[in-house]
Amino acid sequence: MTTSTKLAPAPVIDETARLMTEHYVFPEIAEQVADLLRRRLAEGAYDADSAEELAGLVTADLQSVNGDRHLRLKHHTEPVPPKKGAATLEAMRRDFDTSLGGAPRVQLLDGGIAVVELAPMLFPLEWAAEPLTAALTLASRAQALILDLRANRGGDPDTVAFACSYLLDERTHLNTMQWRKGERSEQSWSLPHVPGRRFGGSKPLYILSSHNTFSAAEELAYNLQQLGRATVIGEPTRGGAHPCNGWTVHPHLEATIPVGRAINPVTGTNWEGTGVQPDVQCPAADALDRAHTLALTRLAD
Repeated sequence: MTTSTKLAPAPVIDETARLMTEHYVFPEIAEQVADLLRRRLAEGAYDADSAEELAGLVTADLQSVNGDRHLRLKHHTEPVPPKKGAATLEAMRRDFDTSLGGAPRVQLLDGGIAVVELAPMLFPLEWAAEPLTAALTLASRAQALILDLRANRGGDPDTVAFACSYLLDERTHLNTMQWRKGERSEQSWSLPHVPGRRFGGSKPLYILSSHNTFSAAEELAYNLQQLGRATVIGEPTRGGAHPCNGWTVHPHLEATIPVGRAINPVTGTNWEGTGVQPDVQCPAADALDRAHTLALTRLAD
């Protein structure tokens, strides 16, 4: 017979609240959320039987003030290391190794139209540069390109810029990250040179989206849509535009907290809360067929 020790929520809540006030991109919201967490703890709202249950309860409260979907207390089945961001990196590496490096499908459709699926993430560039170069170079000779982001849940902004570089002709300002308190900003540009061959900036480009498309994948779609480079087809995306870091607050729990916000150079805003709105809206399951039809029509014209 085994006995289990009831989870003590107070240390998790105290550390999560501290991290919020120290790191969250919006300091005023951070104070509100931290106060909410402490009040809910005092009310007994976090008397959970497991770390997984506590993660769900806390995440709901973290997101209740301003709807920031990057604010989470993530549960990990396996124990996570204490180093900042290590839990997320370990999970990413497992996905990377089982998804051909994040480019699980390159396909040629009728009419010389290529499909490149990027999923389940846009992995850190030091890992992803080689598979992305292979996939996008292979598709570069196609007459039109369909980029499938329907199952992509986010990733590395540097990888977004790398992918955009294959789909543009000239070095282009893509995005600006504004960090907490306006102390520092960082611009993201496409690269002047890429390994392999570019698809380029003139042939038809379509991006498939779904309600599951999130974070860095949304940036990839939004950047190219707002530049007038791509037509987005499918469903509105989830709406998360804030880059975040992760901190281990319990052997099985990681607090993910946004530390900046995206500012698009064309719109002056981003897709936070609204999602990327498709140019052609349809169910995600129909988006590939719709894009293929549109591409064939455009090429025929």
